[in-house]
Amino acid sequence: MARGEVIIAEKDCLGCGYCVAFCPKGCIEISEDKIGPRGFMLPVFADSEECNACGICGWFCPHSAIEVYRFVENEAAPAAQ
Repeated sequence: MARGEVIIAEKDCLGCGYCVAFCPKGCIEISEDKIGPRGFMLPVFADSEECNACGICGWFCPHSAIEVYRFVENEAAPAAQ
C-alpha cells in the first residue's frame, strides 16, 4: 500500500485550511500552537499512517504551499530462472 508524506512550506502558507477541509483521510490539522512567519495558524501533517498520498491537499492549496510524496512498497520480484 502506498504511504505518503506531506510537506507544508510554512513561509508560503496562509492558514486557509483548505488542505484540512479536503483531505479525505483527515491527515492534516490546523495547529493551535504553530504560527507561521505571516502570523497565521499553520496546518500540520498529523497522521502519516493514514495518508495514502492522494495529493488532494496539494491540489486545493491556493498558494502552492504543499508538496506530497508517495512511497510505494516494492513487491519481491520473482527469481530469475
